[in-house]
Amino acid sequence: MSGFGNHFSTEAVAGALPQGRNSPQHVPYGLYAEQLSGTAFTAPRTENRRSWLYRLRPAASHPPYSRYDRPSLLRSGPFHEVPPTPNRLRWDPLPIPRTPTDFVDGMVSYCGAGDPAMASGLGIHLYAVNLSMKRRAFCNADGELLIVPQEGALCLYTELGRFTVSPQQIAIIPRGLRFRVELIDGDARGYICENYGALFRLPDLGPIGANGLANARDFQTPVAWFEDDDAPFEIVQKFRGTLWKTTQHHSPFDIVAWHGNLAPVRYDMRHFNTMNTVSYDHPDPSIFTVLTSPTDTPGTANCDFVIFPPRWMVAEDSFRPPWFHRNVMSEFMGLIHGAYDAKEGGFAPGGASLHNCMSGHGPDRPSYERAIHADLSPVRTDNGMAFMFESRFAFSPTRFAMETPLCQLDYDDCWAGFQKAQVPRQPDNGDKQA
Repeated sequence: MSGFGNHFSTEAVAGALPQGRNSPQHVPYGLYAEQLSGTAFTAPRTENRRSWLYRLRPAASHPPYSRYDRPSLLRSGPFHEVPPTPNRLRWDPLPIPRTPTDFVDGMVSYCGAGDPAMASGLGIHLYAVNLSMKRRAFCNADGELLIVPQEGALCLYTELGRFTVSPQQIAIIPRGLRFRVELIDGDARGYICENYGALFRLPDLGPIGANGLANARDFQTPVAWFEDDDAPFEIVQKFRGTLWKTTQHHSPFDIVAWHGNLAPVRYDMRHFNTMNTVSYDHPDPSIFTVLTSPTDTPGTANCDFVIFPPRWMVAEDSFRPPWFHRNVMSEFMGLIHGAYDAKEGGFAPGGASLHNCMSGHGPDRPSYERAIHADLSPVRTDNGMAFMFESRFAFSPTRFAMETPLCQLDYDDCWAGFQKAQVPRQPDNGDKQA
């Protein structure tokens, strides 16, 4: 099935979906009706997201949770481990672990803002794993997860179905949905945005009109699939920034049928319909927005997911790479493959950078020199796929992010060596006011 935010109806066994009623007294096959709500019950109809699930046993059937007892580098807002910093930060790629590490234990928090208890803000994590999850599942009560693989494909087994996601694709896992991650190509690495705020949605297109950017038809939702397995299963849940665990005496992936508009989705970034200038000047990076989590301030996002895909550059008499700027929005960048056109070196696939609110940044000196001397004939930018998590909030880094040897202490040097511009001396006209 395809679409984003559409109503879906799917059953793994014919006749499992009730006809005409969401929670009838007698559900086919004796299944249990359960509703998963991603928004408040009274949210406006256009924004209300929920699905009805029909499963072998209620999800509530488990003993109390206890604290998860393994060490973890997964953190949550509010982020107060170390003082926030206005400095530009950049990191080398997160290495694949040397010891067996699955998705739950392989998540490492880099920065974030806000507080899941207040349903505002986000956390940004990377993952590096070498082991499939076996007989355990993860769910996150703090926010939905936007997963961006960089190396190695993942098979995501969710309560609503299973699907694969590979580099240059993304997956969204709704808040509270249980899932497990199995590896397809061996080791795997990537990025995660944990969204505490309003659910991700497609941005309004405004003057662009009806078509462009990410199309709803390209978002894919899994069909119903279930496990009928009565062996014990560990459930790990993130709640208010802390990991908890319990054991169910059966697989949590026992939903035989479901219908609704809250579901995991997959999107291939190579399907993005890029907008760009055909005359002059450099459009704002907002033209590359795939998804947005809005706030109560119009046009100012809790988080925008922005990509920089292959595209044609045709502007006349214009500086084509990202220009020097200071932004009220904070920018966390990652690189899937190739190179980024504003940095000649140091920003490697699997690496990351953070330019916080009002921190000056832009191209390094070699990229700048190359751009101002470039032949401005049409050129195809086809050497990489980068992305950005952009937010109205200033990010606070974690202790790991500030103290890891992966943090590049010489990052500021990429803006060293720019020559002073030579302008005629200003005449001395006295202390005159304009």
